[in-house]
Amino acid sequence: MRYVFLCVLALTLSCKEGRDTETVQQRPTEDATLDPVKEHFLKMEQNALKETYKGIFSEHQGYSDLFPIKATNVSTQPIVDAAKGFLEKLTAAQLKSTTFSIDNEEWRKWSNVDNGIYDRQGISLKAMNAEQKEAAFHLMQTSLSAKGLQLSRDIMKTDQTLRELNNDLADYDEELYFFTIMGQPSQTEPWGWQLDGHHLVINYFVLGDQIVMSPVFMGAEPVLTTSGKYEGNTLFQDEQNLGLSFMLSLADDEQQMAEISNIKKGNNIAAEANKDNLTLNYEGLNVGRLSESKKEKLLELIFQYISNIREGHQQIKMEEILEYWDETWFAWVGETNEDAVFYYRIHSPVVLIEFDHQIAVGVPNSDHKNPTRNHIHTIVRTPNGNDYGKDLLKQHIEKHHQK
Repeated sequence: MRYVFLCVLALTLSCKEGRDTETVQQRPTEDATLDPVKEHFLKMEQNALKETYKGIFSEHQGYSDLFPIKATNVSTQPIVDAAKGFLEKLTAAQLKSTTFSIDNEEWRKWSNVDNGIYDRQGISLKAMNAEQKEAAFHLMQTSLSAKGLQLSRDIMKTDQTLRELNNDLADYDEELYFFTIMGQPSQTEPWGWQLDGHHLVINYFVLGDQIVMSPVFMGAEPVLTTSGKYEGNTLFQDEQNLGLSFMLSLADDEQQMAEISNIKKGNNIAAEANKDNLTLNYEGLNVGRLSESKKEKLLELIFQYISNIREGHQQIKMEEILEYWDETWFAWVGETNEDAVFYYRIHSPVVLIEFDHQIAVGVPNSDHKNPTRNHIHTIVRTPNGNDYGKDLLKQHIEKHHQK
């Protein structure tokens, strides 16, 4: 497996587009003999954390007051109660390693790679007893929609499949998903939780009855499981097929505007780990003047991602997206035939969504040079400084905690 990662790393670094593959991080260690993969991505993390968080911005925009503190009238009390219930189940030692201050940089220390490459903080499902696991999943259940919870659990299953495909390699495990809590669960003060694991990262910020669920990384390899314990487990088909369907619904001139390139060679996703301060300009097709039928198709695609949020708050986020519809852009890389591999991006002042067919990494005997439909990455971000609820947190501190 390490040979595969080195090959992918070498290929990535040689690509003109400069995109990362499985963006690998590692906590600092006293071991001075790091292998090249860990050393490379350790430096990436260290360099990223040297920069104060700013957020994802484009070069030419001047938005203000995008994310005001306001009442949504959708109670977050069930989430608060679930988080408190989870914390009550932990031992003193577990609490010490799982709880952080609301402004701790632990928010930014997440990665979508396997546990053989990245040391995570908090407590994993694997380290929990039965009551603790039940409380952890209850926190997820109250915070996410039924769809979001099921998708999360299906992603976890893919690690069991990778373990089976890689001779029971312990780096892959369906329970090596780690929980941390930032701040104290409260109805009035800001707090949040994070889930960090291979192909699944959820950052969840709460202030009053407002939530910010981003960055959210969700991916899978294999996308279609054909053997083993979870044979038949299938992910991201709607995100894939609806994306292609929307692109094909566009007129020829609209497709030409959306298309950045019709050639997809490597990995194109831009806003994964270590990219909190990314400059990303709008590209492709401005969707503000699309026909109503095409608008509905794109909204259906967007909702595939937003509907992972709990009901009530998913509607609030969709309303926010619609408010900036005239400033929303759709971009495409790749072909558009039935079996095409591709990348697409949906980008506005208040949401950034990326979908990418990736080069194979974990499945043995695969083509490790070209993108495949059997390895998918997705990311949802809140541009303009509000990932991790940072903009809301700043406003709250300025209003209530400045001397």
